[in-house]
Amino acid sequence: MCGRFALPTPEELASHFNLKKMPELEPRYNIAPSQVVAAVRLIPGTPERELVMLKWGLIPFWAKDKKIGYKMINARAEGIAGKPAFRAALRQRRCLIPALGFFEWLHTTKTKQPYFVRLKEPDILAFAGLWEHWQGEDGEIIESCTIITTGANQTVCKIHDRMPAIIEPGQYENWLDPQAANQALLPMLKPFPDQQMVAYPVGLGVNNPKNDNPDCLAEIKDN
Repeated sequence: MCGRFALPTPEELASHFNLKKMPELEPRYNIAPSQVVAAVRLIPGTPERELVMLKWGLIPFWAKDKKIGYKMINARAEGIAGKPAFRAALRQRRCLIPALGFFEWLHTTKTKQPYFVRLKEPDILAFAGLWEHWQGEDGEIIESCTIITTGANQTVCKIHDRMPAIIEPGQYENWLDPQAANQALLPMLKPFPDQQMVAYPVGLGVNNPKNDNPDCLAEIKDN
C-alpha cells in the first residue's frame, strides 16, 4: 500500500510536469491519508496540465456517505477496471500524484520500523492516481483521489508486498490521455524498475503525521 509520502517544491513540480500555473503550496515531508494532496491532471478539453489540490481518499461520485473515502486511499491495480468504486475514474479521471518518495513500515518483533523509498538519483516520482468529483445532498462538493498500488519490486518487497504504481515520465501523456483505453493503461501499472530505487530506515518521528519536516526523510545509520 501507500500510506505516507513526501512532496517536492513548487519550482520542481512546475519544471518536471511543464505546468504554466502553480497554486501556493509548501514542500511536504509526511503527507497522510485524508489530507489534501497535489495532483496533476489535464485541463478539460485541452492538452495542458494543471496542478490541483485533492482530498486523499477517493469518494465515488455515487457514494451516499463521504466517509467512504477513508477506505479508498489506495486502489489495487489488479482488477481495477471492473471495480465499481474505480472503473469510471479509470476511464475518465486519471491523474499523476507527485512525490519525492514514499514511506513503508517493516514489522519486527519489537516495533514497526519506517523506511523511505525513493529513486537512487533523487528526482520526482509520479504515482498513478484516479480522481473523483462528489457532491453531497446538501450541495457540498469534494474532489478526491486515490493512489493505485501494485506488487512490490525487489527493493520494496523486503519491507512490504505492495508499492505505488509509478508512471515513468515518457508515459505521462499516455496516462493522462482522455482517449486512452484500458488495454493501453493497465500495462503501466507494474512494479517500478528495482535497480532505480533505494530504501533506507528513517526515524520513528514519521509515525506521527504531525511531524512534517525534513528530518522525516533523514536516514538513520544505527538501526
